[in-house]
Amino acid sequence: MMFHLTLLFFLTVHKINQSPRVLPNITLGYNIYDNFLNARITYEVMMDLLSTGQENVPNYRCGRQKNLLGVLEEMDTEFFDHISTFLGIYKIPQISFGVFSHIPEPKHNFPFFYQMTPKQEPPNSAIVQLLLHFQWTWISLLSQDNERGENLKKLHWFLRNFQLHNTSRDGIYLDENGIPTADFDIVNWKPSSKNSVPWVKVGSIEREASSEVKLSINQSAILWPISFGQVVPSSRCTESCYPGHAKVMIEGTPVCCYDCSLCMEGTFSEKEDAAHCEKCPDDQHSNEKRDQCIPKVITFLSYKENLGLILILFAFALSITTAFVLGIFIKYRETPIVKANNRDLTYILLIALLLSFLTSFLFMGRPKKVTCLLRQTTFSIIFSVAVSSLLAKTVMVVVAFLATKPGSMMRKWLGKSLAVSIVLSCSGVQVGICLVWLGISPAFPDFDLHSQPGQIILQCNEGSVTMFYTALGYMAFLATICFMVAFLARKLPGTFNEAKWITFSMLVFCSVWISFVPTYLSTKGKYMVAVQIFSILASSLGLLGCIFIPKCYIIILRPDMNTKEHLMMKSYVGS
Repeated sequence: MMFHLTLLFFLTVHKINQSPRVLPNITLGYNIYDNFLNARITYEVMMDLLSTGQENVPNYRCGRQKNLLGVLEEMDTEFFDHISTFLGIYKIPQISFGVFSHIPEPKHNFPFFYQMTPKQEPPNSAIVQLLLHFQWTWISLLSQDNERGENLKKLHWFLRNFQLHNTSRDGIYLDENGIPTADFDIVNWKPSSKNSVPWVKVGSIEREASSEVKLSINQSAILWPISFGQVVPSSRCTESCYPGHAKVMIEGTPVCCYDCSLCMEGTFSEKEDAAHCEKCPDDQHSNEKRDQCIPKVITFLSYKENLGLILILFAFALSITTAFVLGIFIKYRETPIVKANNRDLTYILLIALLLSFLTSFLFMGRPKKVTCLLRQTTFSIIFSVAVSSLLAKTVMVVVAFLATKPGSMMRKWLGKSLAVSIVLSCSGVQVGICLVWLGISPAFPDFDLHSQPGQIILQCNEGSVTMFYTALGYMAFLATICFMVAFLARKLPGTFNEAKWITFSMLVFCSVWISFVPTYLSTKGKYMVAVQIFSILASSLGLLGCIFIPKCYIIILRPDMNTKEHLMMKSYVGS
């Protein structure tokens, strides 16, 4: 026995002898031998132990009497057979407190052998559970280099009902083979200082806490209680990948060596060491940790959010302003400045601008079937009417100027018929385009699951993209023609100088819509809708401000300039 076990043995015998309740009127004695793992010495020890006299002669009683109760030993070698053979003859119990790598079989060959250590099957099962839990992949098994190592598998009738207690105070019973049925205890023991380095011995392995494994030449199999704190022995060269990550294999390294990569947006992993990340359903997206999927947020340009509220207030204010300007021109319809600029076309243009501001409301809120059908087609037709009215006003300016020349054939074109025909024909083409659009591929409510991470964008699918850009292209064609005619007529006499303002208004109009196309294509979701609403409001405001603000200034603040004499004088000076 080791020295510290010898001291424990001394203490136990002393306590028993001092206690009147354990073995009353009986005093225990003991002999301690060391066989030095040698067969000859083992036989000599057994001869001396079984001989009662001075000489090692068994079966002969002479001299002092020694009542041998039992033999304590911790052998797990071939010497076990030698000891059991001797003790079995004299029916002396052989009690082993060593860890056996096997169960002596058959039992009738060793009827007086008692094993005080538990079966090895439960620890083996526990070791398997540890391997699975910590996912150890490098495993080494060590055993004795003998026949017992190849077959890994000192009760006496009066010990069969024997019961003892372990450190957890649970009862332990011995089965019919003299082996305790209880499992091992786990003791948490921490060293008091860094210098007191604990060791673990399992079989013939020694391991220092937080250190590398070393081989031991000792034949004993003793497990010392130890705690590694937060350090768990590992046979892997990398930490486990947490949920939300996936393994990335490293070329040229063992399978247990890998990197961990965070799952991409829209994918997730719930378990440790996931081989790959799984894709979230279309209506869900991965959370920040990428370890689960959560529902996407439904979004659209709402009246309640700041951007939508600002645009709606802006559209409402401009609609009120346009209605106010229209009221002024109706009230002062008999004044020279209103008559000089073709008041019927002016009314049509103001109504078209008022409706264009109001079309912004069709683009706001949750997309519905009706609003999706109406918003693009209504916007296209109304803007075509507005631009056609400007084109008609510009053409009428040119015709009126040419008609003043003597013998001009343009006099017959003067009148409402030319202006109305221009407006109807030019806007009628846009109406035809929109009808074809509605007939072959109308717009409908739709949702976009992929443009914005974590969002389901409710939007209107325009149906035919070709028809959408055809309508925009035709409107751009009308604006370009109107701009060119107004530019050529900008230097006509003062009575007809409205062409100057039309030129500038169309320059603003074209600039807004030229910048609209790339901006519209580069945005997604509700911001795409916001860009179109802003373009509608900005271009309509450009027409309203450039053409009608100067006239309102004269009508309201300078009525002295709103006379036929003043207009004729400006025309004369201009010519």
